[in-house]
Amino acid sequence: MSLPAPASQPATPHVLDLIALSLTPFAWRRTLGDRLRAGESPRSVLDRWLSNPRLNRDGVDRRTLVSRASAAVARAAERGLHLVTWDAASYPASLAAIADPPPALWVRGDPGSLQSRAVAIVGSRAGSPYAVAVAERLAGDLASRGILIVSGLARGVDSAAHRGAIAAGGQTVAVMGCGADVMYPAEHRDLADDVERTGAIVSELVPGTPPHKPFFPLRNRIISGLSRAVLIVEAGEKSGSLITARCALDQGREVLAVPGNVLAGRNRGGHALIKDGAKIVETADDILEELGIPCPRQAMSTRSPNALEDPVLAGLPAGEPCDLDVIAERTGLTTARLLPRLLELELAGFIRRVGGGRFTRI
Repeated sequence: MSLPAPASQPATPHVLDLIALSLTPFAWRRTLGDRLRAGESPRSVLDRWLSNPRLNRDGVDRRTLVSRASAAVARAAERGLHLVTWDAASYPASLAAIADPPPALWVRGDPGSLQSRAVAIVGSRAGSPYAVAVAERLAGDLASRGILIVSGLARGVDSAAHRGAIAAGGQTVAVMGCGADVMYPAEHRDLADDVERTGAIVSELVPGTPPHKPFFPLRNRIISGLSRAVLIVEAGEKSGSLITARCALDQGREVLAVPGNVLAGRNRGGHALIKDGAKIVETADDILEELGIPCPRQAMSTRSPNALEDPVLAGLPAGEPCDLDVIAERTGLTTARLLPRLLELELAGFIRRVGGGRFTRI
């Protein structure tokens, strides 16, 4: 199939059948993907589901599904969304290869961004200042080296990852647990607009679908499916980010994790992944090395032109190791505010840790 027609143009019966398949229950998706990859037509696959009372428990008919598919195309045209079906040349190859690929994707922004080499960064919605700083810094470093950042536009770590990529002038993609034209959470409207300008907002759910709790774990397979690796930044024992990690492992993706404070207990899920073999990540170079991507580190002077004016750096004379108490006294910052900033400067290459929990400026 050629590149998908813009959503403003009439959809073919073939495309409507694929959209109709996306309206069937999620439990059937793995079978659906196998049949489509085997060469069975969308119409035949749809008829197979419609005619099976064990699968089609509500007795839905073809006319109803196709009518809903047509309504979705019309709404997408009104909202300026692009439609990318699974057998289109523009459908991301990495996503097409997973066990349960979405039959159709609805894209707000640039569909071409989905083809880029990508890393997913996900984590706690109630991310600590440390986690937010780490996610933003790593996303910025990766994006500045041409890596697409994929996340879920959620509060906390996800939104920090998007912001970091945007601030670095890179590309980012947000995968939604609602329609691509529906804003959730509402306070991220401005961030969503920035994501759309730099990359894309994506959903497998037809336009207009409101957020619903079961949709969010399901979208995690798309986040990992679009990416070569998934980085977990702070995840509790029951964090939804661990679902993304499991999806990544099932899909043969790399799973990476940032270590956190063992006393706070906020990153037990991430530490469990590390115990199970996930690579520990401290810098973007760790990620690129794991993926076998040669990307030279940028010169320090171009990364933060005002770095030497930073109060933390000013409180760290070059070559003089200082502990947290000394730095806090010199800068007037509390430990809660100081730790994320020290990590950020360390990742940027301006300071380094030395023995005894001390830091020194390079």
